[in-house]
Amino acid sequence: MELLKRLMKFLMISFIFIISSLTLSVKMSEAYPIYAQQAYANPRAANGRIACANCHLAEKPVQIESPKAVLPNKVFEAAVKIPYAKDAKQLLGNGQLSGLNVGAVVILPEGFKLAPKNLISKEIQEKSKGVYISPYSSTQDNILVVGPIAGDTHQEIIFPVLSPDPATNKKINFLKYPIYVGANRGRGQIYPTGEKSNNNMVTSSSEGQIAEIQTLDKGETSITIIGSTGKETKQTIPKGLSLVVSKKDTIKIDQPLTKDPNVGGFGQTDVEIVLQDPSRVIGFIIFAFSVLFTQIFFVIKKKQFEKVQAAELKF
Repeated sequence: MELLKRLMKFLMISFIFIISSLTLSVKMSEAYPIYAQQAYANPRAANGRIACANCHLAEKPVQIESPKAVLPNKVFEAAVKIPYAKDAKQLLGNGQLSGLNVGAVVILPEGFKLAPKNLISKEIQEKSKGVYISPYSSTQDNILVVGPIAGDTHQEIIFPVLSPDPATNKKINFLKYPIYVGANRGRGQIYPTGEKSNNNMVTSSSEGQIAEIQTLDKGETSITIIGSTGKETKQTIPKGLSLVVSKKDTIKIDQPLTKDPNVGGFGQTDVEIVLQDPSRVIGFIIFAFSVLFTQIFFVIKKKQFEKVQAAELKF
């Protein structure tokens, strides 16, 4: 009987531990790109807005560098640059400060895709070492995502891309195509569920005078506000946020109570690339050389004509 009780107790503790772990892992992963992949069939909306901007509200710069033109069935690199101050620290969900993570999504033209490992040069492999890039979905291999990864060592992310060949894919033509890119640094302000994260400035929910500011056991801060009618309102400030108000301050509704903890943000841009027909390149080279030789021939003939004219003048 005693053994049965111990077994039941062990099973109960194990069950609670598993549930707690699952809950924690879900809460920690809310900012991961997987949620955008699950919620949006296409990360780029009809108005051009990329889905990451729905959670990362601050606007930050992003750059992409890629060749102006590329030949069919060739591997090239698209470099996404995500600049930010390296000494910046983001506020984590537990109220602690940490270095920023970065992530990016690159929307390539149809037919372009992530280059297979056996086609990637050692130079590009070295540049993209430690970075796991994957297709957005099994049906959209032209959309690539990466992150979150440590931003301190990945302010530039190299995407090895394989260009399509119109000879084998009749849907592809030798044209100019756009490449869209979106990149974020730091945590977002909104969870995919619509809830606010703790990476937001806290504003007052009522007006009146601050009667008390108290630090709670979990590191949170409780602010007691007394309204003009004598009504007492308590507001809890999450751990890690810095107050900008003091005791006896008179405040209004929606007045900031803390500094804005967000140091990150999202940015998007685009660039154009030409899928070049090799025969056009060869034709242009032949044309350029023919023009060059024609000009040389004209110069030679002109010199000969001038010599003939000079000889006739002597007679």
